[in-house]
Amino acid sequence: MDKSWMYSDRRSKAYEFGVEAFLNFSVENLLTTTHIRCPCVKCVNLKLFGVGIIRDHLYFNGVDQSYKNWTFHGEPWEATTNASRNVEEDDGHSRYSFVSEEIDMDDNDFGDFGSDPYEFANVIGDGDQPVYPGCRKYTKLSALVKLYNLKAKHGMSDVCFTKLLILQGDLLPEGNTIPISMYEAKKTLCALELSYEKMHACPNDCILYRKEYEDSTNCPTCGISRWKEGKDSILKEGVPAKVVWYFPPIPRFKRMFQSHETAKSLTWHAARKSIDGQMSHPADSPSWKLLDDK
Repeated sequence: MDKSWMYSDRRSKAYEFGVEAFLNFSVENLLTTTHIRCPCVKCVNLKLFGVGIIRDHLYFNGVDQSYKNWTFHGEPWEATTNASRNVEEDDGHSRYSFVSEEIDMDDNDFGDFGSDPYEFANVIGDGDQPVYPGCRKYTKLSALVKLYNLKAKHGMSDVCFTKLLILQGDLLPEGNTIPISMYEAKKTLCALELSYEKMHACPNDCILYRKEYEDSTNCPTCGISRWKEGKDSILKEGVPAKVVWYFPPIPRFKRMFQSHETAKSLTWHAARKSIDGQMSHPADSPSWKLLDDK
């Protein structure tokens, strides 16, 4: 499929036709119009939206030009290599030309990448690779985590962090495993995160807009609107007045039980603790026992 539109001016007809072709391609392959990953430079395929919102994002923010293989939108995966860290030209455009675009993504918003425990195990396995051949002090994962902590501690912008990664890759010996873009770094680190859900809530904490209230626009208890009110006292439809973050426990249990040592500790009070009729551990309390029963 022609992808030259990704490098075209956003005001051009070529870009307009390209956006529509991309959206049609995605809908045909994913068989949905409401849960599609947005490839704009701010979302970089970490957020799910409907076709209309993605179209707006692609015009307002621009497309992530490093996303050349549309694997999230139905295109078959193609093996690629990053053995060379030099800037390569592709149809007259630098592979790093997207760096000139401002990327303003919430560092905490990793979508649902971290929900698969096997994906986590694969990342840990890949993370055991040395950051470059012969390096014993840092692995790929430990180096990336330290760099990302540095970014967060000093408020480094995503664009600056991307340029730092490129510079690090050029300074280190050939064959190093440092990611060459913020997008690649996010894909690696997000697997370490655990899934969460964002739920719209009544500003007065009456209800969550889920299940039977999923399509409601006003709280059935207090009658207040679901949407945020702007400074002009006009409701911003689609912008929730309050959002609750829910952290499902099951993925966290899966993550904890992946370690044999952690699993032993988690089951100690049930499997190996001595039962002598004395209260010597919180597990002996009626409250703990009631929780176990439930």
